[in-house]
Amino acid sequence: MRLTALRSLHGGESPWWFEVTAPDRSVYPLVLRYPSSRITAGQIATNAAALRVAERHGLPAPRLLAAGTTATIETVVAGTSTWPAVPSPELLRSAGAAAARVHAVALAPNPDLPLRPRPIAVDDFAADRRAGRMPTTALLTEADALVRAIAPPTAPRVFVHGDLWPGNTLLTGGRVHALIDWKTAGVGHPGVDVGELRKQAAVGYGDEAPRHILAGWERASGLRLDAVAYWDAVAALNTPTVWYSPAATRRRDDFLRAAVLILKSERQDRSPD
Repeated sequence: MRLTALRSLHGGESPWWFEVTAPDRSVYPLVLRYPSSRITAGQIATNAAALRVAERHGLPAPRLLAAGTTATIETVVAGTSTWPAVPSPELLRSAGAAAARVHAVALAPNPDLPLRPRPIAVDDFAADRRAGRMPTTALLTEADALVRAIAPPTAPRVFVHGDLWPGNTLLTGGRVHALIDWKTAGVGHPGVDVGELRKQAAVGYGDEAPRHILAGWERASGLRLDAVAYWDAVAALNTPTVWYSPAATRRRDDFLRAAVLILKSERQDRSPD
């Protein structure tokens, strides 16, 4: 085997895409992961554990070829992670359906796939704001108080991707057919992924996009997702106070404001007369 191509997938550091050519001229693209300034050894282990679960259950994801204590090699799945400027309802529903396939796997937490109470659980921006490490706003403070007053839904506990946004999907034929980058995967409620994907869709594609995500998930799973507003708020809260740009921050706030209105209405419905 001969190394014939190599490039970083993130700013000159891990992960790396590389290509090897066999003596018969067969070409094999692969991905090498090892710790970097943005990826910990624990996340390498989580990604490997998640890929093992994905293969065991036939989920659409890369396949793990080799794993050491601090490095892994995995296959490359064909497709693109670049979404069109205006995704079709079918594309959005296929993203929800891809999440539902992951959530069909019941799983108990373990050291490499721990319990995930929120998307990208290695971050906790709401806690940073409460501790004064980050500025806040009236909306973020109100939403955080509402969420903290609710007992987090605990069932079902299933396999979750943990960072489900368009950049971690692969498209062919205008539909999501695989998920990549499992370094924050774990076990949790399906809303961990659905709320994050709905938030990302709202910020990127407008107010109508989240409903197609949810419709795709519910149709594929045959279930009705509970506590949608709670998980929407959790996802929105786990972002920096100013997120990417003023426009993205405004759309994040619009998405969060809609969830807050539902949470406040539900709280009033539960209040005694």
